[in-house]
Amino acid sequence: MREYKILFTGTTGAGKTTAIKAVSETAPVVTDVANTDSSIVKKQTTVGLDFGLLTLDNGDRIRLFGTPGQGRFSFLWSILAVNAIGMIILIDNSRPDPRADLKMYLDAFAKYLASIPCVIGVGRIDTNPHPNIDEYADLLALRNLPLPVIDVDVRQREDVILMIDMLLAQIEVNMMELGNA
Repeated sequence: MREYKILFTGTTGAGKTTAIKAVSETAPVVTDVANTDSSIVKKQTTVGLDFGLLTLDNGDRIRLFGTPGQGRFSFLWSILAVNAIGMIILIDNSRPDPRADLKMYLDAFAKYLASIPCVIGVGRIDTNPHPNIDEYADLLALRNLPLPVIDVDVRQREDVILMIDMLLAQIEVNMMELGNA
């Protein structure tokens, strides 16, 4: 059995904790506390990390880590990214400028994105259709980042599993390419 680490990141309220809860086979560890930031409309917010476990069909385990979304905890982002085999960036399309949110995370994790696969999951696109998936893809193309972008509902286990499967497929392709090099 091998163990791997996948990092979930994104703004406060994007669904990192919810995504990990949707797929973790154990009760996830969460470091949520009462929210005191009046600019954020949620009762609880993560101040440390979220952690869950997922066992693959072959017995390998994935450790799922979620970052806090608030910028004041950004010092934890790079600490939590160490040894990750992949990253999922969650974007909340109901925020005032979700493209700016994505840019911030692409910049914050630029050194990691140069070497590990990433999937962008956009939530709440059903109720907030702009920007659309194509606009996110255009933003990524301008940065020469060929990353998959999908519409997700992180409350749905299948959607979170799809993002993880997309990461694992990218990792497998990268390993095959290294084997042929």
